Amino acid sequence: MSNQKQVSISLAENEIVAGQDLHGTIVINYAGRFDSLVINSQIENSSDVFSYINLNGKKINYPYARLSIFKADLGGRTTIEFTAVTKHVPSADHSSVKFRASIIQEHKEVVSDVAYIKIIKKV
Repeated sequence: MSNQKQVSISLAENEIVAGQDLHGTIVINYAGRFDSLVINSQIENSSDVFSYINLNGKKINYPYARLSIFKADLGGRTTIEFTAVTKHVPSADHSSVKFRASIIQEHKEVVSDVAYIKIIKKV
């Protein structure tokens, strides 16, 4: 069996400041059935969220931490590109953020991947 991940998420930036765009790519190599792909972001020790502003080159306005995309809406696409932004300003020198891409089948997560970035304070 190949070592290739069944779903992978990568982020173009390692760190950002509040208001800076974050660019991400998700690649789906999952051969099984699935209903949807979910992108979730979590800023540690905070209730602040990332808003999704672009999905596959189309402007969107989705101000929630969890973006669910139905398989039918993917149109057979296996690479998903997104842009997200947050207004979060860290209380310390930085905040850690976890992005998770999950493939969902019948309300259950079947595979997932995570990526991390830091939000730093403007100098």
